[in-house]
Amino acid sequence: MNVQNNRGLFTKAITYSFPVLLGYLAIGIAFGLLMTDAGYPWWLSLIMSVVMYAGAGQYIAVGLFAAGAGFLEAALVQLVVNTRHMAYGLTMLKRFNASGPYKYYLIFALTDETFALLSSLPEGENRENQSRFMFLAALLNQGYWIAGTVAGALLGTFIPFNMKGIDFALTALFVVLMIEQILRVKRPPPFIISALAAILGAVFLPSRLSLLSAMVIALTAVQLLTGKEHRNTGNLEAGNG
Repeated sequence: MNVQNNRGLFTKAITYSFPVLLGYLAIGIAFGLLMTDAGYPWWLSLIMSVVMYAGAGQYIAVGLFAAGAGFLEAALVQLVVNTRHMAYGLTMLKRFNASGPYKYYLIFALTDETFALLSSLPEGENRENQSRFMFLAALLNQGYWIAGTVAGALLGTFIPFNMKGIDFALTALFVVLMIEQILRVKRPPPFIISALAAILGAVFLPSRLSLLSAMVIALTAVQLLTGKEHRNTGNLEAGNG
């Protein structure tokens, strides 16, 4: 029964993560091509995808390498770019703390796309099964990314490509995942609030502050909205009781 359960979870994880498979192969290949176009060997893409595993961070790293950035400068840029993961971690803290031996890998593997998938899982299911399912989904996502980056690096090594516009692939994946979330969750307010916060941040704030500020504003507004909905639901249930 345990073997059958594991197979069922694995099959479910493949189905659930399929949108990420399509996106990660595309943007992973694009990253591998950019790395070889910058003059780096194909195996460096593999090492970065295994150890670093940060889509936007890896794209930015190519530019930092090319510009000859120092260690401290590169670390600071990566910290600013990946600050959003603090919000992801806080959101998933309760689930990850209950994940036992899978906890530390789930923390490491919490990319934007993996967060989008795991955060929309319904709570209240069998805790052990959900922990294994989250682990499998996260592991598959990293596998997709590794396969894409290595394929792109190998292709770039042997076949010349026109690289114009290829760095837009990561943005395109974010848009696709957002649409998938809108269709799955079917709650427009959080997405509308996030879009408005992003627009206000881009228009009124310096570029180095716009992303972090927009995230803080959006998370605060969504938390206030969610708290109000919970209070209203509680009051309604109390009234019915």
